Amino acid sequence: MTAAVAFAAMTGTALAQDVLKVGSYPANPPWEYKNEAGEFEGFEVDIVTEIADRMGMEAEFQGLDFRALFVATASQRVDMVISSLTITEERLESQAFTQPYVEGALGIGVKSGSDIASMDDLKGRRVGSIATSFPENWLKEREEELQLGSYSSYDTTSNMLTDLRNGRIEAAVNDVVGLRYAFTKMEGLDVAAEINTGEKFAMMMPKASDKLEQVNAIISEMKEDGTMAGLYEKWFGVAPAEGSLTVTPQPVPTSAE
Repeated sequence: MTAAVAFAAMTGTALAQDVLKVGSYPANPPWEYKNEAGEFEGFEVDIVTEIADRMGMEAEFQGLDFRALFVATASQRVDMVISSLTITEERLESQAFTQPYVEGALGIGVKSGSDIASMDDLKGRRVGSIATSFPENWLKEREEELQLGSYSSYDTTSNMLTDLRNGRIEAAVNDVVGLRYAFTKMEGLDVAAEINTGEKFAMMMPKASDKLEQVNAIISEMKEDGTMAGLYEKWFGVAPAEGSLTVTPQPVPTSAE
């Protein structure tokens, strides 16, 4: 191997190591989405970009279907994935998570003028949510209690909300922040009710990731120096609550087992 070839090989390796590979569901505003130029934007995109910068790396985003996010980390094709992902015991069995930075809630999306005003009103109704998501699992766990008329599982938020607007479903259950943001862009849809679930949003990483502790430490730094609060206010329009997960450093979550 010539000196030039060796240098090129070494440089290529170094460059590859300087890239933080991030999988992202590209239709989840304001958490993450692609703008008109095809570039990723959003609250979690800004967080990851800052993390990569503090690691001396460059974040490289790739769009994936929601279900593919879990395969991407399990196979270690990416260093992390983002999509307002909820930490759950089941997921912790096969995945790793950073500390949470937002406590979430579900919203019930409806057409304006709907008589659905609470979770109890979902009985006998046509309801939809995103496949394999926390909202879908939440609905399935309460199937007997809710007694839905029918349930539709969607691969994309846009298809779900299109069906809601066209009357194919009567309610869409999803992250309330995402619904409220989407409804600023879509006329005729409203959030009828908010359901506090205690879910905690974080970044998901491969189980054996050697970057987990460093990433988690940087998230703590961002909470302590005000960076996280600034990004929260930028994307959600309000300052995070004092003492909330957005400003309080947390350890890496572990399974209860």
